[in-house]
Amino acid sequence: MADSAIWISSLTAGTAVLASWVTSRGTARAAQIQASAAEKTQRAVRVSEARRSAYVSLIEQAHRMAELYWEVSDIHGSASPRTEQLPALKEVRASLREEYGKLRHFIWVITLEGPDDVAEAAEKLRLSTRPPYRTLEASIAGDPNAPAAFDQCYDPFWQSLLTFVSTARAAVHHL
Repeated sequence: MADSAIWISSLTAGTAVLASWVTSRGTARAAQIQASAAEKTQRAVRVSEARRSAYVSLIEQAHRMAELYWEVSDIHGSASPRTEQLPALKEVRASLREEYGKLRHFIWVITLEGPDDVAEAAEKLRLSTRPPYRTLEASIAGDPNAPAAFDQCYDPFWQSLLTFVSTARAAVHHL
């Protein structure tokens, strides 16, 4: 009887140790899975926040440039003689150059952060700033058709901004 009690107690102890080992392995694996899921979630949140910040910065910068475009239109539309318009146009041109540098910076960030379709929309927005700048240059150079041409450039710029906003919104909501 004593031998059987020892045998049963040894078997019970062995089973308990084995059950404990299996449970600890399962708990460790569950903790690893949970940590991995938490890490993926945190990364997705960081990526989403970085992208959203870059997108908002570009949109704000494009609005700053749009305000300068409106200034150019206002200067063109004023009754002031060309000799008075010229210094104001040159001042706006200098401001546009500065704002374009900031716009380009935000586009580089977006190109880095992705995704590709948003980066492409940002690049199209950048390219849409060329015609207004060129017509502003022509206006400063004295081209009498430049004021009307400048106003024609505004809609394509604005449309490229709206396209960027739409593309960025879709990207943010798909993360």
